Amino acid sequence: MSKVAFIFSGQGAQTVGMGKSFYESSETARDLMDQANALLSFDLKEICFEDSQGLINETTYTQPAIFVVSQMALALLQQKGIQADVVAGFSLGEYSALCAANVFSFEEGVKLVAKRGELMGAASNHGQMAAILGLDLEKVKIVCKVASDKGVVEIANLNCPGQIVIGGEVDAVAYACEIAKNHGAKRALTLPVSGPFHTSLLKQTAQIFEQVLNEKDLKEPQIPIVLNVLGDYYDPPLNLKNLMVKQMASSVKWEASIRQMIADGVGTFIEVGPGKTLSGFIKKIDRNVQLLNVEDMKSLEATIKALKN
Repeated sequence: MSKVAFIFSGQGAQTVGMGKSFYESSETARDLMDQANALLSFDLKEICFEDSQGLINETTYTQPAIFVVSQMALALLQQKGIQADVVAGFSLGEYSALCAANVFSFEEGVKLVAKRGELMGAASNHGQMAAILGLDLEKVKIVCKVASDKGVVEIANLNCPGQIVIGGEVDAVAYACEIAKNHGAKRALTLPVSGPFHTSLLKQTAQIFEQVLNEKDLKEPQIPIVLNVLGDYYDPPLNLKNLMVKQMASSVKWEASIRQMIADGVGTFIEVGPGKTLSGFIKKIDRNVQLLNVEDMKSLEATIKALKN
């Protein structure tokens, strides 16, 4: 029997109204949202459900919002008796995966992710990210090398075949997009994100976050977890805290992560949390796996039904 992986949404998956159907339908989900609201200095429930002040796309609020909604979805899946053989998450989603693997509690996760969002939000007033479509890794490396004459530009996310995200200083990223098109890229488009995440420009922010992590007592994962920095399974004696710090300023090796899980026997991926972006990436990696998602009560019911068949 093939294995089941839970994969968790990253920043960019947020939508107004996310988590509302969970909150209205489940006491368990309601308790998680209310607990998070009591821990935070802002009204997370209002931001997720109504967003009357237009805050949901600001990194400071986006990150805890997605984390909490993902944990609500996870709790409801587990209530239905669905368990993961392996977990992974894209960028921010890795914190949902770490929580699912019992590395830290929900309460600690809310605090950690809120601090991560706050720090990354503060670092977001410079830099840009762009998706390069239709070029392989070696060509994108060349593009970044040439464009580095204009400033820092690096590979940030290796999403799937034909889709690589770069990040760096604004002028350098813009120049890289021009060069990429000249090298045959189908498209090179800037992304609506607030900073050059997963590049060396976040190293200073990562060092500050390291001080936060060093005060935390993290447990070893209770479920196998594939980490962004490795593109592979975490395994002691690797230092988990060091990898969590490094993740902020290093490339997300998502395609390698998915290929590793498939090679290990994963045949079903359940995207837990808002959106289906990760499922879209996996379709381009391997069309033979089963893709399910849980972002609201309707998709939860559909997923449970599909798993019973």
